[in-house]
Amino acid sequence: MTDSIPTQDLSKEQAKQELARLAKMVLQANEAYHGADAPEISDADYDALKLRNAAIEARFPALKRTDSPSERVGSKPSEGFGKVAHAVRMLSLGNAFDNDDVVSFDTSIRKYLGISEATSLSYTAEPKIDGLSLSLRYEDGVLIQAATRGDGETGENVTANARTIADIPHQISNAPKILEVRGEVYMSHPDFAALNARQTERSGKTFANPRNAAAGSLRQLDSEITRSRPLKFFAYAWGELSEPLAETQWEAMQRLQSFGFQTNPLTRLCADTDELIGHYKDIEAQRSQLGYDIDGVVYKVNDLGLQGRLGFRSTTPRWAIAHKFPAELAWTRLEAIDIQVGRTGALSPVARLTPVTVGGVVVSNATLHNEDYIRGQDAKGETIRDGKDIRVGDWVQVYRAGDVIPKIADVDLSKRSESAILFVFPQTCPQCDSLAVREEGDAVRRCTGGLICPAQAVEKLKHFVSRGAFDIEGLGAKQVEQFHTDGWIAEPADIFTLRDRFSSGMQQLKNREGWGEKSAQNLFDAIDEKRTIPLGRVIFSLGLRHVGEAASNMLALHYGSWAAFETGVTQASNLEGAAWDDLIGIDGMGQVMATSLVTAFAQDNERASIDRLVSQLNVADAKRPDTSGSPVAGKTVVFTGTLEKMTRAEAKARAETLGAKVSGSISKKTDLLVAGPGAGSKAKKAADLGIETLDEDGWLSLIAGA
Repeated sequence: MTDSIPTQDLSKEQAKQELARLAKMVLQANEAYHGADAPEISDADYDALKLRNAAIEARFPALKRTDSPSERVGSKPSEGFGKVAHAVRMLSLGNAFDNDDVVSFDTSIRKYLGISEATSLSYTAEPKIDGLSLSLRYEDGVLIQAATRGDGETGENVTANARTIADIPHQISNAPKILEVRGEVYMSHPDFAALNARQTERSGKTFANPRNAAAGSLRQLDSEITRSRPLKFFAYAWGELSEPLAETQWEAMQRLQSFGFQTNPLTRLCADTDELIGHYKDIEAQRSQLGYDIDGVVYKVNDLGLQGRLGFRSTTPRWAIAHKFPAELAWTRLEAIDIQVGRTGALSPVARLTPVTVGGVVVSNATLHNEDYIRGQDAKGETIRDGKDIRVGDWVQVYRAGDVIPKIADVDLSKRSESAILFVFPQTCPQCDSLAVREEGDAVRRCTGGLICPAQAVEKLKHFVSRGAFDIEGLGAKQVEQFHTDGWIAEPADIFTLRDRFSSGMQQLKNREGWGEKSAQNLFDAIDEKRTIPLGRVIFSLGLRHVGEAASNMLALHYGSWAAFETGVTQASNLEGAAWDDLIGIDGMGQVMATSLVTAFAQDNERASIDRLVSQLNVADAKRPDTSGSPVAGKTVVFTGTLEKMTRAEAKARAETLGAKVSGSISKKTDLLVAGPGAGSKAKKAADLGIETLDEDGWLSLIAGA
């Protein structure tokens, strides 16, 4: 038996046999200890097995196994993370990049709430940690679930991993029955350096920055690996609550601290924007000495009642904003200018750069916006960069701020080669040779090839599987490009027939390079999971010009179902009549967006492609708020004139919360007009049509009990 032979006396063949035996024994011990909580051997015996394994690997490094005990901690990892639906969406934040943006943020809040400049409005200000968002759910004071942000609606269940983080309490006292604490998982600079040093010593993977290290550590399938990583957690917000934490953001943060959570000690209560900006400068000055990465300061309205009134946009809260730190700058060489074609046919110039590190990130590409920007002009024809154009071979200054796509800020003409030639923007599509035209008033030149342009087809497919659209696990941009190149998918509907076409026979997906039977089955299952999908996501997935995520959700709420949406848009194709009036009357729907929408549905090829897609789906009706007891649920309401007790924006948001449709114009479908002083023509038209009209007090009385 090889176990009785001293390490130094083992032959190569004996060492190979012994490593196999040790791997099996350590795995069995791990499963018993970590998996079944029933250890079969003592800690001393376990340590002896691992020490012997390490000694043999040191003598015969070439024999090290892929399942070596030196590469494993804990029991067999789970097959993957389960999905967790967030009870309250985890949203991102809008950004401010200078002091004017901060003042505009304050002004927009005051305007929305109808608060004058003379009225005090306090905010909290706290460092924006550059880490990974995590949601912790407690019931009766016990941690029962932890989930990543994911797409904001659904995240990954990382409960076992979260329990290994020392900053996260497993049990808390005097908490609401349901408490969902949100915050950021991060890694300090010293811990990051030590982790990479350990990884290097064992020839393991090193990490590019602390955020990547934190994210990779939290998302380990083996929670014991997460336990071995030095992760920390700052609490800064909450999701679902069975009862309010406090009346203000400041007091709520103090309450979270009393529960045992770490909150950032640099958080301050500020009386106005001057204090916000002052604290921002203080934090910026300390940034390099903090010992962890931050990329800005987050401002939140302190009064939670006002936060409730302000509510949310489609992806961001109105009551908070992230004031980002200034852009990082670096100089490098512009090696080439490539033209990419987007899903709407837009020709976008991209700078290919000699790689350079900007703010801790290696940058090799930067956006050049459009042909005017390359010439040294903005969209209005005004001079930028002192009129300096951009040429291949130039020495250029690159900047990036937070997650913003890198851009070229300046050109050093003293280093320009005499042979550098003026860049001529193409007049035809580089992908399909179709004419590329620039319509009057448009800053972008677009390919006219439509569906015959392969670049547009691929970009539409990439958009279709993007996070805000179908977000199919295992089917990202890389897979879309691969399948399109090989002729497997040409349009979105083809994705939903992949199983029927390529799950058997000569061209099985599992036989393709990079795919196996398990990964192929997982992809087919992930596709089937998305056959049932909300209406708003379907509209957004179509990638129609001018119709973004917020507009898609707005359309979904207005029409309610796919059938109603399709009928309404189709009937509006003549840009006149009741259907057009209904569409253009949606509050927030402009002429340009409405025209783009109906034009797409009026094109035979595009409409046929949409119909083929929908035939594969079960499009779920738009989720409407709980409007039980609401006197305006399902009614179409128009606001006009000056409202004195709330702003128009707040009135609209309140009406939509109660299940009403808010329109910007009067029609026969209007159920109620709320008219303030100066109502004008809308009040007259409502009277002519016999539509019920209320003043502001009447409106507030109507919804008082809802």
